[in-house]
Parts: sequence; C-alpha cells; structure tokens
Amino acid sequence: MSQPSVTPPVADTAPDTDTAPAAVRAAVRPAPSHPYVARLHWAGSTAAGLRGYSRDHVAVAAPATPVVELSADAAFRGDPDRLNPEQLVVMAASSCQLLSFLGAAARAGVDVLAYDDEATSHLDLTAVPQCLGTIRLAVTVNVAAGTDEALVHRLAEQAHQACYVANSLAVPVEVATTVRVGR
Repeated sequence: MSQPSVTPPVADTAPDTDTAPAAVRAAVRPAPSHPYVARLHWAGSTAAGLRGYSRDHVAVAAPATPVVELSADAAFRGDPDRLNPEQLVVMAASSCQLLSFLGAAARAGVDVLAYDDEATSHLDLTAVPQCLGTIRLAVTVNVAAGTDEALVHRLAEQAHQACYVANSLAVPVEVATTVRVGR
C-alpha cells in the first residue's frame, strides 16, 4: 500500500522568515506534531444482513510493517482469535503509560528493571452512547535496590499526566502502581 503524504504543503505566500519579526516567524512555523496514518481493509458482502457478514479485517500503520488482523468482539460475531478495537484502546492506554513512565524514570535516573501491567476496561452497554468504561491500569514496577519508592510513585503520576493516549480519551484512565524495590 502506498502512503499519502501527510506533511502539509508550504504556502508560496509565506513571508521570508529570515527577515520577518519573531512574532511573524512563530505564526508561520507549522505547529509541532507527529502524524499517524492507519490503513484498514475489509472485503465481503453485507447482503445477507446483520448476522451474515464477516467482521474480520486487516490494518497496517506505516512505517511499522506488521499487518494486524482485527475483528469485532466475539459477543458481536467477531473472531475471538483476533484483536478487537476495544482491546486496542485498552492496550494503547497501557503502552502509553509504560513509555511515559520509562521516559520519566530515565530522566530522573531511576533504574527500572521490569514493568508489568494488567489493563482492564469493559464495554458499558447501558451508557448513552455505549462506550468503554474506565480503563484501569494495575502496574507493577520493579526497580533497583536503594530506589526511593515515593519517587517512583511520583514518576508514575507524572507519566500519567503526560500520557498522550490517556489525555486523548473521553473515558477516564486510572493508574494504580505497585513498586517492588530490589534487594
């Protein structure tokens, strides 16, 4: 699959930024961002009605090369051997917390030896509109001997506040961190 350009074109009418005042240079400079593009493909037929079509589909997000096989939750006639969108949202929140925490720990000089998370949520079918409920991250962090446990908890909270995914979701993300200090 070829990827479309996601970089916005530069306007031909942009002022000369070498000689323009700082306020003008800042105004014409593109806002910092990191574009993400995912390609998804489904093929089949819905002619047989709601019960008759496959929920299986594939997606890829360049520059990563793996094709991800997806489906609906098994409760919605999906393939239980494939990931579903709700699982991906929970996994994304978990992964983002991990990466934010590792960055905070590295900046603080904390030696993290292992990190495990059991992330959970549920589909609330009574909500209007129906949606995922609170995503709960049950994190266990193993750190080197002599590490200040209170510092690790502060770093986990900083990571939570900095997590792009948690900050982007309408559903709350709660993080409970257990710290194990090595001997």
